[in-house]
Amino acid sequence: MTEVPTNFNKILVANRGEIAVRVIRACRELGLDTVAVYSDVDREALHVRYADEAYHIGAPPPSESYLCIDKLLDVAKRAGVEAIHPGYGFLSERADFAQACIDAGIAFIGPRPDAIRAMGDKLRAREIAKSVGMPVIPGTEPGGGNGKLIEAAKKIGYPLMVKAAAGGGGKGMRAVRRAEDLPAALGIAHREALNAFGDGTIYLEKIIEGARHIEIQILADTHGSVIHLGERECSLQRRHQKLVEESPSMFVDDDLRRRMTEAAIAVAKMVDYVNAGTIECLVDKQKNFYFLEMNTRIQVEHPVTEWVTGVDIVKDQIRIARGRRMSHTQNDITMKGWAIECRINAEDPFNHFLPSAGAITSYFTPSGPGVRVDHGVYAGYKVTPYYDSLLAKLICYGDTRPAALLRMRRALEEYRIMGLQTNIPFHQNLLDSIRFMSGSFDTTFVEERFAIEQDQNELEPGIAAILATIVAHRDHQEAQIAQQMNRDPHSNWKWSYRERGHGMLL
Repeated sequence: MTEVPTNFNKILVANRGEIAVRVIRACRELGLDTVAVYSDVDREALHVRYADEAYHIGAPPPSESYLCIDKLLDVAKRAGVEAIHPGYGFLSERADFAQACIDAGIAFIGPRPDAIRAMGDKLRAREIAKSVGMPVIPGTEPGGGNGKLIEAAKKIGYPLMVKAAAGGGGKGMRAVRRAEDLPAALGIAHREALNAFGDGTIYLEKIIEGARHIEIQILADTHGSVIHLGERECSLQRRHQKLVEESPSMFVDDDLRRRMTEAAIAVAKMVDYVNAGTIECLVDKQKNFYFLEMNTRIQVEHPVTEWVTGVDIVKDQIRIARGRRMSHTQNDITMKGWAIECRINAEDPFNHFLPSAGAITSYFTPSGPGVRVDHGVYAGYKVTPYYDSLLAKLICYGDTRPAALLRMRRALEEYRIMGLQTNIPFHQNLLDSIRFMSGSFDTTFVEERFAIEQDQNELEPGIAAILATIVAHRDHQEAQIAQQMNRDPHSNWKWSYRERGHGMLL
């Protein structure tokens, strides 16, 4: 096996956008040099500006640039890098990419190829989870033909989910509630999976009604230490794409947390896992949890975990890849306070969330105590249709969930992105929803029960008292704003207040 360096000083970031900027910043704080790569349309991207060096790798389509292993390794060789960080998406969960890096004598900042391969195979991952006593969702093995899947569906029962064996992120997934709808769903899922992953293999999985999507963050080093960093609540989704995440979860009590984290660590140890990874689970109303999948990479939502635990996950990824011990032991990990993340996408929430492209003409990010913005854009940057619509992640922290929620409201009001449509109005309305404030939601909430208007359902007395406190605090703030408006008719607060009265930001 090719020897790879551990005492490296120069890293290639094989990604783009906010995650590339995030990794570059971590490298800079560690005193490491960075190399960025870019496609034709990313020549002026923020990650290109931040890196010490940048190399062009091809045309805009990912298949001609960010997904080209040969091009990335060629840049690595020319730039003299000793390690590659894949970020998330693109090649981050491709075992062949990790192996190609190792074969080229370059450290891959992520898990070993065999672990990626094991957990990327949905059937094998389920068997691994079952072997350590972790419950799995009833379903079928991948493949077998439509006829076999249709017969299996009769035993599994409806509703069920058609899923792609080779990927995730909502692609190749179709919910089916009636037997007569299954053949069409199989065909659509197969075609989507083939286009997205180059593999049309699909399988069936029972839908757990009223489920929460809870995930456990783990870290493991080459010295045998495996720790967890608590859970994240990721139930607020649209078409299986996460929109808002938080840590900890209101739904998870100490007993459930203990059971889930013990199972997650057992799965990681079973595959000799190294580096950062996430065990994703569905949890039913009775707090029974089921293994869903393992993401063998850094997660989009990792900042909420970083804030409540104080662990810099990206730095630990690099530290682990350098053969060093993690910065913390399990005894060091305590979850303090509350963090909420809103994904800021270039989408129009008033028009079926259609993607929005164009130049950002004005860009102003919120700041202040407890506010973090991970982004890869700026005023003048052109958003193209070639890549994911994610522009930024807005993360807010507070000592309590209400405090974090109020801070997020304030931050969303400050956020200004002009020149294209964003989903900021959606987040503002979601945070005003009674069900969100009370934590009474599941994975179907956004698509089935949420409209972009405030919920007016009756509340239980305890929840009403909590919300009354939040509303009173907000009213006090708005009264101060009104006083400022009366003193200065040309103030920015007046402009902001009028915009808020229309229910959206530009």
